[in-house]
Amino acid sequence: MKLLQVNASYKPAYIYGGPTMSVSKLSEEMVLAGTEVEVFTTTANGPDELEVEHGKAISIDGVKVTYFKRLTKDHSHFSPALLKHLWHTVKSFDVVHVHAWWNLVSVLSCWIAVKRGVPVVISPRGTLSAYSFTNKNNLSKSLMHSLIGKRLLKKSAIHVTSDREKQAMEELISPKKIFNIPNFIKLPDQVPFLSPPDDGCLKLIFLSRIEEKKGLEILFNALTSVNISYHLTIAGDGDPVYVQKLRALAAQLDIAKNVTWLGFVKNDKFEILHQHDLMVLPSYDENFGNVVIESLGVGTAVLISKNVGLANYVEENGLGWVCDNDTGSFSKLINLIGNEKDQLNRIRREAINRIKNDFNEEVLRKKYVDMYAQIINNG
Repeated sequence: MKLLQVNASYKPAYIYGGPTMSVSKLSEEMVLAGTEVEVFTTTANGPDELEVEHGKAISIDGVKVTYFKRLTKDHSHFSPALLKHLWHTVKSFDVVHVHAWWNLVSVLSCWIAVKRGVPVVISPRGTLSAYSFTNKNNLSKSLMHSLIGKRLLKKSAIHVTSDREKQAMEELISPKKIFNIPNFIKLPDQVPFLSPPDDGCLKLIFLSRIEEKKGLEILFNALTSVNISYHLTIAGDGDPVYVQKLRALAAQLDIAKNVTWLGFVKNDKFEILHQHDLMVLPSYDENFGNVVIESLGVGTAVLISKNVGLANYVEENGLGWVCDNDTGSFSKLINLIGNEKDQLNRIRREAINRIKNDFNEEVLRKKYVDMYAQIINNG
């Protein structure tokens, strides 16, 4: 089985957050599963470019990756070199897995694969939700969807990572088939970190890319009505103008003294998560939410909005709290959780083994291999 993964970005372009990590981890796991994997991507790294050789395959953590130069520096990621190479080589692959949508790498790569008769599976990575349609560039998205996107999606299989995303796809299109398999999540083999001391202060953490859809304004406003001792750590980076706007909001709301901005973290993120009592994710839209599993994987409970793909999983397994995406709901629950430290301790004891069982890499490998096999056999 020869697989081609196509995504506009690939590590070390960590600036794009979860999707880049998810595609990289999937590619590495499929190599471990015994399949032949290649990745076509661009040099995209936010407004900058990765310093890698163009058009030459190199090994990145065991995966054969080819980076192609892009001409545009925005989220269109137009790369004629990638598309030309794909046109000439696509028939050598059994299946093409396209990640994300609304960029010229994803849409045109899908078109090439369909045109050349190679089976395609698309992982929208949250880009085909109702929120995505209306959030930015909604006119151009509607035009693209009407002119070419809808037809391509109908000729492809769709891979989603949560029940919430599956429902969104069923409401939008009628693809060949929808596969619902969660992301691979890299977790530490052991959790040797010291637990946070109970000093009466509820230690909150937000760990994600900082952007509008993450809902930090909701959290900031909610904290003005919190009547327990708390401290919020923000671990992540984003557009400097938007980050400065959030800093100004924190000062305006008089919560800045209770907020620490760490910036982007990578190597020590699991220890940082473990040192906090509660990971908070107030997103307006999240197809999965890698950080939810990362947090629970080290024993830290979560408080998330109902718009996060893993909300049902968290609620059904008693691993945290889910609320409406408004300030009142978040402030009410933060006050409640601050007075229920026994629940935080229970989750710290139970979550690690639960996550290891439910997101077992060997089990997930088999599910992905089976998905690809079905797509290949069905043409």
